[in-house]
Amino acid sequence: MRPVIVLLEHINDSIERQKLFRRGEKILVAVSGGMDSMVLLHALRRLSVRHRWRLTVAHFNHQLRGGASDADEKLVRTTAAKMKLPVAAAGADVKRFAKQGRLSIEMAARKLRHEFLARAARERGIKTVALAHHADDQVELFFLRLLRGAGTQGLSGMKWQSPSPADKTIALARPLLDLHKNQLLAFAAENKTRYREDATNRSTDFLRNRIRHELLPLLRGNYQPSADKMILRVMEILGAESEFITDVVNGLSAAGDSSKANAFDDLPVALQRRLVQSRLLALGFAADFESIETLRRSPGIPVSIGPNLSVSRNAAGDVALHQHQARAFNNGRMVVRLGRAGDIVFGGANFRWALRSKKKPRFVRGREFFDADKVGTEVLLRHWQAGDRFQPIGLKSRVKLQDLFINAKVPREERHERVVATTSAGEIFWVEGLRIGERFKLGLRTKKQLQWEWSRNLC
Repeated sequence: MRPVIVLLEHINDSIERQKLFRRGEKILVAVSGGMDSMVLLHALRRLSVRHRWRLTVAHFNHQLRGGASDADEKLVRTTAAKMKLPVAAAGADVKRFAKQGRLSIEMAARKLRHEFLARAARERGIKTVALAHHADDQVELFFLRLLRGAGTQGLSGMKWQSPSPADKTIALARPLLDLHKNQLLAFAAENKTRYREDATNRSTDFLRNRIRHELLPLLRGNYQPSADKMILRVMEILGAESEFITDVVNGLSAAGDSSKANAFDDLPVALQRRLVQSRLLALGFAADFESIETLRRSPGIPVSIGPNLSVSRNAAGDVALHQHQARAFNNGRMVVRLGRAGDIVFGGANFRWALRSKKKPRFVRGREFFDADKVGTEVLLRHWQAGDRFQPIGLKSRVKLQDLFINAKVPREERHERVVATTSAGEIFWVEGLRIGERFKLGLRTKKQLQWEWSRNLC
């Protein structure tokens, strides 16, 4: 039997087994112009004759690759026209949106794309959006989330069907989820399916691409030839266990077990964590592991989750949201000219500095070392201000100072008092209590060191 026919029947069986689409249903098919989504479109078009599905092609132009992005859209429109299918298309300047929202390009693209798909589905009375995610995507997602510290829910990967993150009333269906890319390529070759290659898929600037092109080939070649199969098996196991824990937690909430003062402490740790997580989600917050763990271990202790917002849990495990009055920023500041050595007092802290020739630094509490030439001869001492961004050593880009304070569990009342040091150009190189700035660390080319010491007045 021809590979195209075999694959079509496999996709049809998956759709029926997972109950992804109903007979005669209207389906919005998300098509980027790449191989995966073009195969999905051709497969669903051929199967729609059998099931009387009414397809609409949806394309979102991310405007990230200039003329190449427009060529993607043109191919999708041309293919849909040949199939006599309606098209829903839109575009947006993803880079600009990412900059305005201080998001990564990947996160900005995902948000805008899902909002478009949900909007296009609602406008056409469509309840299901078909996506072209496949088994290779699952494996990459496993490592992507593993490296970001995800739990069992995250590591279990994508589901055959899940609600849209932009609209819970819209379902996302993934008919290709158990197929590998080489199978889709074989279909495209035999079916003579036209598609476009996205050059950014080869760029190692993105973590997902480094996993695809560097980590996975290393695992397959040097450690486990069947790595993909093993990882998918692990994801299936984790998914089943995660669903079991979720069901237990939902049962606890429905039964009202939290009415007992010691009920929470009596639960296994896994259930405590999931219970806290579920109650945070019910409040509209997807907290990180550290926040969940602090709430789990410390009843009554507030945990900051955003500007002027914190949460706490009681002994029974119930989580409450607290709003705080915004505190005014401290506008105090002092310009310091760095002579060979000196000391000053600012913001309740004592500062001492010395310029040294290059030699091995001796680190002690309250002392850091910087490349003096990068810092410059004049620095500004001030306090945290709205919009401050800082690149701590070890990070590849700047992040909000507010987020760093939250992640470091700096108490809200302390944040406005922490001292910040910037260069004369306004770039932050030091924040009291946090790591030093990445760009100002000592290196092989450092000629002169700035020894920076501080201590707090405790009286």
